[in-house]
Amino acid sequence: MKHILALLAVILMTQFTCAQTVEVCKTCPISTLSDGISQAKDFDTIVVKKGTYKEHNVIVDKPLTIIGENYPIIDGELKGEIITIISDNVTVDGLFIINVGNSYTADYAAIRVKNSKNFLIQNLVLEKLFFGIYIEKSRDGKVFHNKIIGEAVEEYNSGNGIQLWYSKNVLIEHNFVQHVRDGIYLEFSDFCTIKNNVSTLNVRYGLHFMFSNDDLYEDNTFENNGAGVAVMFSRRIKMFNNSFKENWGTASYGLLLKEINDAEIKGNTFEDNTIGINVEGSNRINYTHNTFKNNGWAIKVKGACYTNIFTENNFLYNSFDIAYNSKVNDNEFDKNYWSSYTGYDLDKNGIGDIPYRPVKLFSYIVNRTPETIILLRSMFIDIIDFSEKVSPVFTPDDLLDNNPLIKKLTW
Repeated sequence: MKHILALLAVILMTQFTCAQTVEVCKTCPISTLSDGISQAKDFDTIVVKKGTYKEHNVIVDKPLTIIGENYPIIDGELKGEIITIISDNVTVDGLFIINVGNSYTADYAAIRVKNSKNFLIQNLVLEKLFFGIYIEKSRDGKVFHNKIIGEAVEEYNSGNGIQLWYSKNVLIEHNFVQHVRDGIYLEFSDFCTIKNNVSTLNVRYGLHFMFSNDDLYEDNTFENNGAGVAVMFSRRIKMFNNSFKENWGTASYGLLLKEINDAEIKGNTFEDNTIGINVEGSNRINYTHNTFKNNGWAIKVKGACYTNIFTENNFLYNSFDIAYNSKVNDNEFDKNYWSSYTGYDLDKNGIGDIPYRPVKLFSYIVNRTPETIILLRSMFIDIIDFSEKVSPVFTPDDLLDNNPLIKKLTW
């Protein structure tokens, strides 16, 4: 067995040692990327010189490194998919890809990775696209430092910036995605990391998970999208240190959680959203060290949410901190800071001496009759909220923060 492994190592070293560089340019013997791939050997490097190359349906079927020099343009002329990778160990770096074909029956992409592993897609600029980067049934790859700018106006005729489908262990880092349907979309994709990306001005979601487990997204910015992030039908998702800002609209939110279990939401900022977090059918989630600031609703709980823990979060100047549509509560609120808390701290231990009740009667009324929101700042509303706080009838009587903090938390 040792001899076989040693022989394989020698063969691989020989392949890398013999690898050559193939140049592609308008005045070179090889003048198209497709011809460069056809003539290259396994593990060769193809250098594409600056220029415009009108090509589509380019198939990368062997392990290669494709590098663009000064961002050569690969123009698909709206004829369909542009580059498709069907081999392991492929790198594509430094291309400017434009004019992906549109279709209602095929998800044409600027670059597709299909049934591959150990891939690297980096430093690309993608414009005038349908789908941007499409990772399909692939694993152990990296999508790094790409700029993806679409022209999406409606959901039905636009694609996603970065899409993963039935993929595993993919790192998506330092990408900028704008004006597509969903900035980043994962479906049936596990053990992936989405980190340090900016996803903004997209038609639907900045980031969208469906049926994906054990993923992490952290240090991302989701701003001014149709809605910030949707996490649906997934388990064990970690959501750390992200910024959800200015996701406004009648049905908009910073974060949607639907049928999510055993997740962790920590260190995030929810600011200037219609709803900070909209939660439905989600259980055993820990919310800690998050800041909810200037939202319409900080958190809106729509039922079937059990054994969730909210601890050491800041709730700052939201119109409503917590909204419930049920009198039943099985969630825990403890040691949070509430800017609207009016209690006292006589023993000076930093914790309010009376519990805080974050659900106002008026939020219950607005849920039932949205038109009443015009009464938000009236004295009448203050009176009914006070009466409900004294003697709860419509809101959960056990939904209390028994240890409200006197000072805002800093981390």
